[in-house]
Amino acid sequence: MKEFVLHNGVKAPALAYGTWLIKNENAANCVKMALEAGYRHIDTAQAYGNEEGVGQGIRESGLKREEVFITSKVKAELKSYAKAKASIDESLKKLGVDYIDLMLIHCPQPWALFRGPFRYFKQNIQVWKAMEEAYKEGKLKAIGVSNFLVDDLENIINNCEIKPMANQILLHIGETPVDVIKFCQENDIVVEAYSPIAHGRALDDVKIQAMAKKYGVSVPQLCIKYTLQLDTISIPKASSKEHIEDNMKLDFEISEEDMIELMKLNRIDYGADAFWPVFNKKKQG
Repeated sequence: MKEFVLHNGVKAPALAYGTWLIKNENAANCVKMALEAGYRHIDTAQAYGNEEGVGQGIRESGLKREEVFITSKVKAELKSYAKAKASIDESLKKLGVDYIDLMLIHCPQPWALFRGPFRYFKQNIQVWKAMEEAYKEGKLKAIGVSNFLVDDLENIINNCEIKPMANQILLHIGETPVDVIKFCQENDIVVEAYSPIAHGRALDDVKIQAMAKKYGVSVPQLCIKYTLQLDTISIPKASSKEHIEDNMKLDFEISEEDMIELMKLNRIDYGADAFWPVFNKKKQG
């Protein structure tokens, strides 16, 4: 399985198993199925309420701790050094591990104020300092952010010691925010794509269905491959053994022309269709 090398040298598997909306009592079984299918990157968060189940599933899988890359996230509502610091220790305890491979700030604002006028720049610096400290102590192997826009990222880069190693964003066919992707890739910040199947909405899109049929693959497989070809970590979520396994069957390549066609499906004009040829040329040479 392809891996991304974060700017501190830590390697993160390109395909991650997402656990959003999986209840704690079901998480252990789902995580075990994912690990049996071949996933080696598990994504959770304090806000998901399932860190205990995720940790249990990893332990019961029989894999060694170092064989599984774990991502978790500091709650979006925790905007102080002290609260963030305490939450990291609580996540370690719930997961039952000595370290977390990647810890993220879940959102630049509390969810109730998401994308509102108050940006929490100073507060995010305090949260980041708690994460930097935990990183230096070895509790976290890598640190990053989630849902951060370019100026949110610049705030951390310009005012903190350690640059974010990853930015997990909403990224799928129909939502390809080129400005954030470009900024991250130009600044050696790995992009992670959550909800690559658009919270399930892609399943009903006739244009995406037609493209998937052209390649002889399912809509989820096409959507996941789209994010991977953008050089991002993809985080699909599934709860059945069949879907978990199917989401890993990605042995095909979307052509440059079809990547451009899929980018034109953006609900907002990000200029993504102009971005792909330039990005692809850089990638190849």
